[in-house]
Amino acid sequence: MDVVARTRQLVDIESITGNEALVGDVIHGELCSLGYEANKIPVEGNRCNVYATSPQQARPDIVFSTHMDTVPPFIPSSEDATRVYGRGSCDAKGIIAVQIAAAERLREEGVYVGLLFLVGEERNSLGAQVANQQSPGCKFLINGEPTENRIAIASKGTLRVNVIAEGRMAHSAYPELGESAIDKLLEALHRLRAMKLPTEEGIGPCTLNIGVIEGGRAPNVIPDKARAQLLYRLIGPADELRREIEQTVRGLATVEFILEIPFIRLRTLDGLPTMVAAFTTDIPALTNWGQPLLVGPGSIHVAHTDGEYVEKKQLSDAVDLYCSIARKLRG
Repeated sequence: MDVVARTRQLVDIESITGNEALVGDVIHGELCSLGYEANKIPVEGNRCNVYATSPQQARPDIVFSTHMDTVPPFIPSSEDATRVYGRGSCDAKGIIAVQIAAAERLREEGVYVGLLFLVGEERNSLGAQVANQQSPGCKFLINGEPTENRIAIASKGTLRVNVIAEGRMAHSAYPELGESAIDKLLEALHRLRAMKLPTEEGIGPCTLNIGVIEGGRAPNVIPDKARAQLLYRLIGPADELRREIEQTVRGLATVEFILEIPFIRLRTLDGLPTMVAAFTTDIPALTNWGQPLLVGPGSIHVAHTDGEYVEKKQLSDAVDLYCSIARKLRG
C-alpha cells in the first residue's frame, strides 16, 4: 500500500481524541501482517498505544513516533492530483503512513527502527505519559508533526490558565445592588492583554490566546460568576509568567493553572532546513525514549481546519527524509 492510499485509509477511520480504539486496531493488524512484533499498550478503557519492532531487533536504537488521535470534527478523505484532504491528513495520519513506509524501506536495508503510535496527543498526551513508563531504552525518538519536512530547532511550550471572577447577583434594573463578575473578568482580561510578554531571539514571542469566555445567568441578572480559558505559548520557564499573571488580576479574579508543557530545544542535523514549532507535541512527555527530533510532512497552518490537507509530494519526500535521518543517526 502506498503512502497516499494508507493515508486515506487512516483518515477515513474516525479517531477524535477518546475514540482511537478502531484506528489502533487497524494499525496494529497491519503491522502484524507486515511481520512486525506489534503490541497494543492499554491506556484508558479500550484506548491503546501501538508499539512495533522488527523480530530482528527487539530493542531498536531509533523509534519513529506520532499520534493517532485527531481534533473534531471528523472529515472523511478525498484527493486531487496533488493533495490528500481530510481530518488528520497532515496531523498526523499522513505521518503514520510515512513512518510505516520509511520503516519498511529501512528494514530492506537491514536497518531496524521501532514504531510508536500514541493516543491522546490532542488533549493531554495521556498515551505518551503511559508510554514513558515502558521505554525500551532507545537512543533517538523521531517524533512526527507537520513541519513541512523541516527539522524543528525548538518547540514552544503551553500554559493553560483559567481566570475566574465572582460577583453578586441582583436585578439588572438596580445594578448598584449587585456586583458584576463579567465586568471584573473583562477588566482582568484587559490587564492581561496589556502585559508585556517575553520574546527570545531565534524563537519568537510568547503569545496569549483567550480561547473561551463564559459567565452570567440571564440578560436581566447581574452576573455572579464568569470565567475565561487562556492559553500561553511558552518560550522558556513559566515561573515568572505565573507570578505576573496572578499579580495582574489580583483584586479582580483568581487564577487556576490547568496544564503546563515546557518549552524545549531540540536536536537538529546538518544540511536539513529548520523551523521553530510554535505548537506543543508529545515530546515533553516522552523523556525516557531517547534524544528527540521533530519533523514531518504537512503544514501546521492547515491542521485543525475544515480544509486540512497534505501535499502528496511532501508525503513521498518525507519517506526519503525519515530514512536519511535514521541512517545519519545510526552513524
